[in-house]
Amino acid sequence: MSLKDVFCQDKAISLLQRAYAAQRMSHAYIFAGPEGVGKFKVAGELARLLLCESPELEKTCGGDFADSCGRCNSCRLFDAGSHPDFNHVYKELRKFTRDGKGKPPPVDLPIDVVREFLIEKAPMRPTLSKRKVFVVSEAERLNASSQNCLLKVLEEPPEYCCIILLCTRLDRLLATTRSRCQTIRFSTIDDDRIIAHLKEMDLDGTKAGYFALLAQGSLGRACEWARLELAGAELYRTKKELIGSIADCRLGGVTELAEKLVGESARIASVWTDLDESTSRSDIVRRSQRTLIEMVISGFHDAMTLNITPEKGAVNFEQAGEIKKLARRFDPESAAERIADCYRMQGWIEVGVNGKLIFEQLLLNIADSGKLQV
Repeated sequence: MSLKDVFCQDKAISLLQRAYAAQRMSHAYIFAGPEGVGKFKVAGELARLLLCESPELEKTCGGDFADSCGRCNSCRLFDAGSHPDFNHVYKELRKFTRDGKGKPPPVDLPIDVVREFLIEKAPMRPTLSKRKVFVVSEAERLNASSQNCLLKVLEEPPEYCCIILLCTRLDRLLATTRSRCQTIRFSTIDDDRIIAHLKEMDLDGTKAGYFALLAQGSLGRACEWARLELAGAELYRTKKELIGSIADCRLGGVTELAEKLVGESARIASVWTDLDESTSRSDIVRRSQRTLIEMVISGFHDAMTLNITPEKGAVNFEQAGEIKKLARRFDPESAAERIADCYRMQGWIEVGVNGKLIFEQLLLNIADSGKLQV
């Protein structure tokens, strides 16, 4: 992998290339954009370039394109995941902090992780390369204390440091944090590129089309769902049943359907855990619950679209009958209210509300609204 291999992020990479060519790299960046669009890949390849002992320049129509050589000792250590001057900071490191042994995986990025794996390491001079690079994943999970703790390094960083914050929600970063970093915005990926990539993973065309549209331009999320599907998680079957269930949802069936969704999310999480051992079980359970709610959102979005602009394509394009049933039952305003309910429920997931309560409340909102079909 190299910077040339990252697709659909030409603008972001071009900004970084110009800064590198002018020897005016910022000491701190915020890579802002949706989840799964290449922020971590670009951050990793940029770090590899900054740490490389003999970077290579390639002449292109847009000017010189710098990339790591891939052959030097620094590149080999980076590829092996053991470069002493590269630091990936993420919340699961809590168990390796001085006081974190035995503590449950956190929801936010704890101040202890920021302090011990970034702030205390930043003043130490590089071991092998001329630079040190810190990449902070899920920077939107930095609480106010963690961000305030980080400000000193962002204000007066060592000249050899480069700090990259990966963020999906800029509004969750303090203004003081944003003002001390250069923001590079990452765009979504074209659906056609995502579909082609999923087909290369041996996913069939219908499923590839659905997961690409559900991902809303996030190649990373689409690939994650595709891997789950190929591993036997049966996400596609679950979504087909779910769309049919919400179209016919009535008060009498809420409890049973909520229990079924809890079971489905646990089953999906079990497969997900086997595929992603580096992520905590609690995080994976939350991800599986959010995925089910995103499927519900897609159904209501399709119903709302059908009532307003029927010529526009649907995410659930292969369930036209169920979407028409939803569109007859929920007018655009009612569908929009249900979508808002779904986003509120996703907020409940983030703060650790019991999964059954979340699904029951969501289904009660659906069952108690809309026009009754006879």
